[in-house]
Amino acid sequence: VQLVESGGGLVQPGGSLRLSCAASQSIFSINTMGWYRQAPGKQRELVAAITSGGSTDYGDSVKGRFSISRDNAKTVYLQMNSLKPEDTAVYYCNLKTPYGTLWGQGTQVTVST
Repeated sequence: VQLVESGGGLVQPGGSLRLSCAASQSIFSINTMGWYRQAPGKQRELVAAITSGGSTDYGDSVKGRFSISRDNAKTVYLQMNSLKPEDTAVYYCNLKTPYGTLWGQGTQVTVST
């Protein structure tokens, strides 16, 4: 199984982006999909996650601005609004199942004028 990410890019402060992540094949029905990010010189941190049952969790710095959703068992989205320069990072898709954890290759998000 591979996780294929898309939607990163350059955006001005206050702008919006939508990230997508799709699993390349069917995955175990009980799972959590999410997004983490890593800025230069910093540790990877949770941005948002959503379980197969629809429960969500967000990092404190993005609450109220980002929204995670999934439209089927294999695809997850991250809607990012009111973006700030400090949101600049590589964003990684993540899949957790009872059998292990999988990471995507990462997509760059840059918030700058």
